[in-house]
Amino acid sequence: MENINKNYSRALTIAGSDSGGGAGIQADLKTFSACGCYGTSAITALTAQNTVGVIDIHPIPITHLEKQMEAVLDDIGTDAVKIGMLHSCETITSVVQTLKKYKVKNIVVDPVMVATSGDKLLLNEAINHIGNELLPIARLITPNKYECELLLNKKINNQSELKFFTYELATKYNTSVLLKAGHFNNDALTDIFYNKETNEFLELTSKRVKTNNTHGTGCTLSSAITAFLAQGFSLQKAVIKGKEYLESAIHKSVNYTLGKGHGPLHHFYNFWD
Repeated sequence: MENINKNYSRALTIAGSDSGGGAGIQADLKTFSACGCYGTSAITALTAQNTVGVIDIHPIPITHLEKQMEAVLDDIGTDAVKIGMLHSCETITSVVQTLKKYKVKNIVVDPVMVATSGDKLLLNEAINHIGNELLPIARLITPNKYECELLLNKKINNQSELKFFTYELATKYNTSVLLKAGHFNNDALTDIFYNKETNEFLELTSKRVKTNNTHGTGCTLSSAITAFLAQGFSLQKAVIKGKEYLESAIHKSVNYTLGKGHGPLHHFYNFWD
């Protein structure tokens, strides 16, 4: 039998570790695998957390973070990159410089700056650093309502305003934007995608699911989009497929219970249920 040398579609996640497995690096790698990619990682911080909350955070030294990225990119390479929370200005600068050094494309940034409660997770200095250094190198950014408000220093009152703010973000940071509607209370939630490459808007509407299994939704969505970009899908198709994967992972998790707080999604619903 003739040997056929196949190549993996490769996706790299640069984010923090979630010991509870529902978000962060763990959710990213599960999503990459479920969506057809070989996943690699560079961990920015270790956390002690579970479904109830974060107990402790241990930042990874910058030099070791750089070694992780270099080890992956020197040998394995990558077809796309997902970036999650970067906890300091030094971390942001290091990641940006390394990705530029290796001329990495298909960068998806989930600008994790605000907790579900609405509390800021980063100092203003780091938030400004994300806006000035990180977002301009992204092909796509996936902020939620609170993160958009911080980046633009403006208040969003209702879903009908999202299209305007999506375009403003895209113009300010010269990148495509998927602005998520999950923090509104509407029964029907409409994310707004602005494709700066084609100057087109797309509305992605879904019904709110009544479930506590919502831990890691942002990580999962951005990672799914990254996985589909790594496989060569267009930006719009990757966003559509990523959103479909997220919705199914939420729906398929409804009947499961894990832990005492907000449980995870069902990342492998296509493989077992």
